[in-house]
Amino acid sequence: MKNEYDFSKGKRGALISNKGKTRITIYIDTAILEEFRTQAEEKGLGYQTLINQALREYLGEKDEVPVSEKLLRRILQEEMANYRVEKKE
Repeated sequence: MKNEYDFSKGKRGALISNKGKTRITIYIDTAILEEFRTQAEEKGLGYQTLINQALREYLGEKDEVPVSEKLLRRILQEEMANYRVEKKE
């Protein structure tokens, strides 16, 4: 270790900026938080992302849902099943 460090060019603040997002602290009922966490785990998303989506929907700003690998596989399986049925006819 050095005896002295030069922080004259150092900057305060977060290392990673989240443009368009603001960090806040809120109180949410425990049951609601647990439900969002459960749904998030099932969908392979973060619970904060789901809360953000729910708030956007409530405000009428439908945002595109991020496509997880699990969701993409389900969609492809459904579409392939429809495609096979159409081909047989």
